[in-house]
Amino acid sequence: MTPRQHEQNANNSLGIILQGMMTTFDVRYENTRIIEGHPGMHPDILITADGRSPVVVEAEYDPAGTAEAEARERLGLRVNNRPIEAVIALRYPPEVADAYDLAAAVAAAPLSYCLFTVAKYGPAPHREIQRVARFPETGWLRGAPSDLADFIRLVSVPHLAVEQATDALITGIDGVAAILDEVPGCTPAIARLLGMDDVPQTRRMAGAIIANAMVFHERIARIYPAIRPLHLVCGNGVANPLRETVNAWQQILEVNYWSIFSIGKNLLQQLTSMDAKRILNLLELIVGNITNTGIDNTHDLTGRVFQRLISDRKYLATFYTLPPSAALLARLAVAKLNNLDLGDANAIARLRVADLACGTGALLSGFYEQITARYEQSGGNPANIHPVMIEEVLYGCDVMPSAIHITGSTLSGMQPGIGFDNSRLYTMPYGRLDDGSVKIGSLELLQSSSAMTLFNTSDPAQRTGSIGEETAAQVNVDVPDMGYDAVIMNPPFTSNTKHYDADAGVQNAAFAAFNASKADQDKMAAQMQIMAADTCYHGHAGLASAFAALAHRKVKPRGVVAFVLPFTAINGASWAKFREMIAGHYQDITIVSISANSRNMSFSSDTGIAECLLIARKIAEDEKPDSRAVFVSLSQRPPGLLEASETAKAIIAATITRHLEDGPYGGDPVTIGESTVGEMLDAPLDDHANGWGAARIADYSVAQTAYYLAAGQLWLPAEPQSVEIPIAQLNQVGQRGHDSQLFISAAHKGPFILNKRRPSRTVTYPALWNHSAKNETRMICQPDSQLRVRRGRETRAHELWATASRVHLNRDFTFGSQALAVAFTERESIGGRVWPNVIFDDKRCDYAFSLWGNSTLGLLSYWWHSSRQQSSKAGMTIRQSETLPTLDFRALTDDQLAAAETIFNEFRQLDLKPAYLADADPNRALLDLRVIRDLLGLDHATYRAVRRLAAKWCAEPSVHGGKPRPETAEYAE
Repeated sequence: MTPRQHEQNANNSLGIILQGMMTTFDVRYENTRIIEGHPGMHPDILITADGRSPVVVEAEYDPAGTAEAEARERLGLRVNNRPIEAVIALRYPPEVADAYDLAAAVAAAPLSYCLFTVAKYGPAPHREIQRVARFPETGWLRGAPSDLADFIRLVSVPHLAVEQATDALITGIDGVAAILDEVPGCTPAIARLLGMDDVPQTRRMAGAIIANAMVFHERIARIYPAIRPLHLVCGNGVANPLRETVNAWQQILEVNYWSIFSIGKNLLQQLTSMDAKRILNLLELIVGNITNTGIDNTHDLTGRVFQRLISDRKYLATFYTLPPSAALLARLAVAKLNNLDLGDANAIARLRVADLACGTGALLSGFYEQITARYEQSGGNPANIHPVMIEEVLYGCDVMPSAIHITGSTLSGMQPGIGFDNSRLYTMPYGRLDDGSVKIGSLELLQSSSAMTLFNTSDPAQRTGSIGEETAAQVNVDVPDMGYDAVIMNPPFTSNTKHYDADAGVQNAAFAAFNASKADQDKMAAQMQIMAADTCYHGHAGLASAFAALAHRKVKPRGVVAFVLPFTAINGASWAKFREMIAGHYQDITIVSISANSRNMSFSSDTGIAECLLIARKIAEDEKPDSRAVFVSLSQRPPGLLEASETAKAIIAATITRHLEDGPYGGDPVTIGESTVGEMLDAPLDDHANGWGAARIADYSVAQTAYYLAAGQLWLPAEPQSVEIPIAQLNQVGQRGHDSQLFISAAHKGPFILNKRRPSRTVTYPALWNHSAKNETRMICQPDSQLRVRRGRETRAHELWATASRVHLNRDFTFGSQALAVAFTERESIGGRVWPNVIFDDKRCDYAFSLWGNSTLGLLSYWWHSSRQQSSKAGMTIRQSETLPTLDFRALTDDQLAAAETIFNEFRQLDLKPAYLADADPNRALLDLRVIRDLLGLDHATYRAVRRLAAKWCAEPSVHGGKPRPETAEYAE
């Protein structure tokens, strides 16, 4: 008979396994006298580490009756004078209890676990627990012991203390900036050292760099006895804290940490003794308090502080990659590094990873953590590979010296007690140089494997090596083509074709940073065109497309690219070459987007637009591209590292069973515990010009219906089969009008002058130019502007007026406020930028197009074909509109076309609600009924299925934009 193993034996086995995977932690199991004030209490497993919160695991055999209650009871207790902030309740599967070889059974067991954390403390000083959070809220996480080890690493970070420390440091930095405001004489020199303008932002950055160096100083002083701690060099009792601190930092530089302390020392040396004393005394007190929390040198702390302070966001678009987003992207990227043994230090040493727009190093840090976590799982000590990770593995480039300082600080802080030689972090020249040439940063590498860099310049602000006093003003850095196993980036999004700042001298916004003159902007834009020739770069797509081309050039065959990109990379017209590049040269493609709105739809901080993650493996010569991708649509951005880790784990482990071509049955769920956090779907990458629509969608059955509709098959959710209907691209059945700039732009020799005054009935050249949601509730709209012919342009005016028509397509459709995809004007009118003309040879098609375009099926087709980068707003370029799927009016009989006119006349006086209320709008329901039954001749069951579809479509976040919606749908009987 099989023996019954005691739970304590299973705990011992699990503890031994975890200790082997967590070499930098102390794992104890079934010990007593370790909980302060409770000598008889013995947690099943206790994990502790320097600078970490203690983590307790309470385990039972499934079904676990008391593990969760016991887990809650452990919260708030103290171990080694630290509160227990995280307790894991764990269930062993029943087969573990019946195993002969218990160690083997536990090692192979599918464990179930959940986490209890303190969500809210009471007021100081007692700090009673007021609220406990469970993760996941319902159900259990499942994984192997290695997954549990990863989980424990994450939950052992004292998050509450990090938040408090970040707030404290920001307060101190604001204080430093206020002091510097009072002493303007030194601020120009500080700005020069930082490569920034002499503005308040720069003074805050200077304060952050000094504070950051002080945080590192305190930690280093505990490692190297010869380094005096802060209170002995800049505390209140020190007579000359400036001299003592500078001397101490020079002593640290002789050990290491050049990228952190060189610039900090030089900033201090710009101050008078009195001003420095005020600043150092202020920060010493704050840093001392942070040090007492034990989280004085976490990369999380460094990152959170600096991300609030990055300058020039408007033009460099250096939006901070949020830590959960960086962790999600890095984990998905590392999972695609095939045939790499991350338990082998020699294999890791041969790895090459680059971020050529590294900003503050969030993505390099995320990649570092994934590599070292896998190494530690295999029994290695991450400290042993820290030097080679910094010296050889990780490459980072940026145009901002302060950003390189932050990246160096973040990576150094991973193992602050371990020295290293020169790092591979480079400040790239940007703008006009002393020799009169202009440079465009890392993008110079598009045409070369070697580029000039400001690495270790004689200007201390731009030194990024760890040791040495190199005096060369500029050196070359080698970034070889096809030299990297992984390129991971969140590149700048700015486009050099935006003109919104033209009055301020900004013609090429992508190159307007650092006060570049108009001449310099133009020269840099011209340089960009040369460097990016024959790549996927497109001016309207912006610099992100150029960085994508750079990544493609630098990654090895079988290497991995991992990007944070604007959502337009998936379906924007200007990104077509990028999509062609990915589909033609990569395999194992994963595209992650977010169906939510507002801040939740991006992976970066403060962008305000939808973003996506794209991770793919470059094919070798003997491989073929997949021409397919796994699309993952998350319901929201992962709010924390735990959610990001579990989301990545679910995506990696998933076996995809649903395809876009399968019909309207939805995708495979992405789950954490019992909560569904998204859907995933396998879809083809065959329409590069029009984009890949299967992204940023909450319910993939809607995407599947739209996909089939574009192919002429009406296959509705819950219906067993499809119905064939005639569908064609708009340019096959009609003609789109001209871009509005051809009518009025001086640059295009436009023959008209626009007068935005509502025209009378006798106006010769009426126009429907702008949006006015309150005036666009009926299919028949009144022109809102009029055109006047320029003298000498009469012939051209007649040529363009010949394209006037009665129907107009909405190019910028805000579903949350606008009702119409197609507008009809009684008189032929010119369409403006948002209402281009659509011209049909048979004028009867005007009526059918208006009906179809504003029905649920027309709205669905528009949404599927358009970009969905902003909340509740969809748009398309005028060229994209040519391929919009629409009803093939050529296939309609005379009777059907006559019916279309009759139905249209019935709707002349009927108002339609905004599109996001299509399912609750009785007039839209009536329109669907008339289109489905009376125009297309389909049955009533099909109509009711279309109304169910309307409810599904309106529930999409990219449609409703977060606005509340009625619970029930409207039907017209």
